[in-house]
Amino acid sequence: MHISDLSLHNFRSYDELVLALEPGPTAFIGPNGQGKTNIVEAIAYLGTFTSHRVASDAALVRAGHDAAVIRARAVRRDRTSLVELEIVAGRANRARLNRAPVRPREIIGLVPSVMFAPEDLELVKGDPQVRRRFLDDLVVLLSPRLAGVRAEYDKLLRQRAALLKSAGAARRRGSSFDLSTLDVWDGHLAAAGAELTVARLNLLQRLRPLVAQAYEAISGGQSAAALGYRSSLLAHRSEESEAELQDVTEVRANLVTAMTELRNAEIDRGVNLVGPHRDDLLLSLGGLPARGYASHGESWSFALALRLASYHVLRAEDSHWHTHGDPILILDDVFAELDVQRRDRLVSLVADAEQLLITAAVPHDVPPALDGRRMMVANGTVTPE
Repeated sequence: MHISDLSLHNFRSYDELVLALEPGPTAFIGPNGQGKTNIVEAIAYLGTFTSHRVASDAALVRAGHDAAVIRARAVRRDRTSLVELEIVAGRANRARLNRAPVRPREIIGLVPSVMFAPEDLELVKGDPQVRRRFLDDLVVLLSPRLAGVRAEYDKLLRQRAALLKSAGAARRRGSSFDLSTLDVWDGHLAAAGAELTVARLNLLQRLRPLVAQAYEAISGGQSAAALGYRSSLLAHRSEESEAELQDVTEVRANLVTAMTELRNAEIDRGVNLVGPHRDDLLLSLGGLPARGYASHGESWSFALALRLASYHVLRAEDSHWHTHGDPILILDDVFAELDVQRRDRLVSLVADAEQLLITAAVPHDVPPALDGRRMMVANGTVTPE
């Protein structure tokens, strides 16, 4: 699939922006701080309702305004859809599909994309929450229904943590507290947590060979890249087998049991100690943890491999999105950070994308093999070269 038209209203630095886009490569070129990344960020946001740069939607709304609008015309083979999302600072988003109001959840994934950006180095070097988010964003694209499960889990996590803190405060005062309330929350949290955990493990099985292949291609056959999963549930049970995380009903029961066994510790600390929010995606090169051992070039290659594997998962024949065509591939300020060999290898891997969007500070950062349409970006104005 590809986007034929994009408009932004009060999004980031843009008051109004209207762009006509085409299949194939399009490069947005201009100095830093001119608004290149804001354009591709808007497109990526339509896929999962998350930004690769900020945690709060409020930052996406132009300063001094209450709401921003992203509007995209998506072309999927012989079908065209107009997807609109209104981001309202401090309130729930609003959405329309073909000009008819719909629940925001109904447009998630209608404009699927995979973005690689400099921030993706944190996938290798950063904290576990960055890697959990990577998995969950992709899980939602593959199964949009899980967007609701993910949101519900986050809400329940906050509410249960508040209850644990209240129980801890009561314990320290010597007051009574009805712990049976926690039993109810345990069941709800475990139900959502089990779905997320199993979905992550199913995704991981698909990513493993693709990441290994992509890393080998980008690095030129250097150390083998591998993925693992560290589960807080398995750690609590002193087990290591991922096979224990394949059945939703079983994982849910085991999470409830673990919460019960950890209840005193959770009340004392006021935090939820077990569940997918405490898990981690493990990255290794040649049998060693990538975090702490990988060089800068190896870290870039691994991060690229993760995104390219995501792209291939989405375009696979058994993917929910296969009938809609390839997802949009976005490379945000990538080539300037790569040496010549890695740059050439990456070009060979992405050249056949149905729609490839690139940002670069200077024209020579865009490899000649990807020389398609170019747009110059300066002071919030976008003009074809």
